[in-house]
Amino acid sequence: MITRIRAVRKAKGLTLEQVGALCDPPTTAQTIGRLETGTRTVSVKWLNRIARALDVSTAELVALPGQSVGPVAALLGPEGARAPTRAMTLPPPLATEELLGIHVSASIGDYRNGDAIWCRRIAPDAFAGALNRDILLPRPAGRFLFGRLIGREGDRLHILPLGVNARQLVLTDPPWGAVAVQLVRQL
Repeated sequence: MITRIRAVRKAKGLTLEQVGALCDPPTTAQTIGRLETGTRTVSVKWLNRIARALDVSTAELVALPGQSVGPVAALLGPEGARAPTRAMTLPPPLATEELLGIHVSASIGDYRNGDAIWCRRIAPDAFAGALNRDILLPRPAGRFLFGRLIGREGDRLHILPLGVNARQLVLTDPPWGAVAVQLVRQL
């Protein structure tokens, strides 16, 4: 099986040691390196474990035959844009069952008209891990609330909606949430 573990790890700016430490339970940098290079067989269990450590879906770590990728023209960092020292590719965003899309129809907050926000669905027991992140929450009658999760007290979530002079809203006991994990913006 061909994986994209190394490409995803490098795109997130993490070392082998950091990914090993983020795994649950933690593992060694040597093990992560062997899984990346294919010298150790990558099982589904390992893929799931590394995907959780990298905060991506398992599907994003697997290179499928015929799946499109685009060439990387430049690397962008604090020193500016520079050419990669070796050929690199990036996969386009993958839609999976756990991802929900939001189309931005008018600019608000940090988001612009035409943006696509991809959110990963989470259960209520994972809300604490979404603090200070943008989150989509269902409300009664088919409505939704989208904003920054700024606090949690028991079953009450404190949300700061997007926009200027927005006032904090409190939502009690939502059945699920979806944390913003990827922004796709047309230039």
